[in-house]
This record gives sequence, structure tokens and C-alpha cells, in this order.
Amino acid sequence: MTNAHMRKKEPDKVRRSLLDRTAKLAVDQGPSAITIQAVAEAAGVTKGGLLHHFASKQALIEAVFADLLQQLGDEIDRYMAEDPQPVGRFTRAYVRAAFADHKLGMRSPWAALSVTMVADPAMRRLWSDWLDDRLEAHRETDGTVQMEIVRLAADGVWMADMMGQDRAYPRDLSALEPQLLALASPGTAG
Repeated sequence: MTNAHMRKKEPDKVRRSLLDRTAKLAVDQGPSAITIQAVAEAAGVTKGGLLHHFASKQALIEAVFADLLQQLGDEIDRYMAEDPQPVGRFTRAYVRAAFADHKLGMRSPWAALSVTMVADPAMRRLWSDWLDDRLEAHRETDGTVQMEIVRLAADGVWMADMMGQDRAYPRDLSALEPQLLALASPGTAG
């Protein structure tokens, strides 16, 4: 009997490992490095073991993306919990999350998977559905045009930052976050 047959089955741990290893491969080597074989080896499972959890490479990548969206949602929720002012709270948390990702640079799983998001309709749908759900939940406090402008500006900063990672002289974006946060704060004209 092999070790695989004797070891305790822990499907949740295996699934978590597969998601984490896939994200790490994307960060370290780019999305093209994500193959069934590479992820299985990195996670210490067989290809069959990986395919037991994810029916295809596409299913695996979508699961990683959904996991990242969950992490982003959790991060935004933490920022919101720290913010006592309800009006604009979601937008300010969204800005903070975008700038926290900026500090990670190319080590961010978002940076590695964003190209996939832009090119893949299934990923765009996951993102759009996630964002639409969040916006609907916070429409009463963050549904103004001004709040949308702030979120779109944060998206633009995030995208420009990601596209400029290889620049010889990176832009200093540190002054933008407080400005966007101020625009998303109550009492700001709009």
C-alpha cells in the first residue's frame, strides 16, 4: 500500500493548498506557468488528485479567482469595520484595498491574474458579479456619482500601477490615496 492510500484524507487542506500554489505560481512565474502538472507538483498531489478537486485548468483558475475575490471582500469588510462613518464607507474601503495591493506590487496575486481577467470572459463575469453585488449592498451609502468616480479612479490607479511595474522610474502614487479618501468622505462637495 502506498503512502497516498495510508495517509489521512483532508480534502479541504488539499483544496486550499491547490488554490495557494496556483496563486503562487501565477505571482512567481506568470499565469502561463499554471499547468495541471506544475500545480500538482507544487501541492504534492497527483494530477488525478488535482482533477478530483478541479475538473480542468480553467476550473482551477476560476476557483483561484473566486478565492481572491473572497479575500478582497474580507479585506474590504475589515476596512469598513474600522470606519465609523457610513456614507462612503464601502468606497473608502475599496480605495484602501486598491492601495494596499499597490504596496505588494508584482507579488500581488491580482497583478498576476489581472491579465487573465481582462482576456477571459468567465473571469470578467466573476468580477462583475462580485462588484455588482457589493455595489447593490451599499447603494444607499455609496451610490452617488461621486463615489463611483472615486472607485473608478482607484481602479485606474491600480491598473496604471500594474502596467507600470517594469518602469525604470516608478511613479509615486502615495499622494493619491488620501485625495481619493477625502473625495469619498462626507462633506466633500460633489
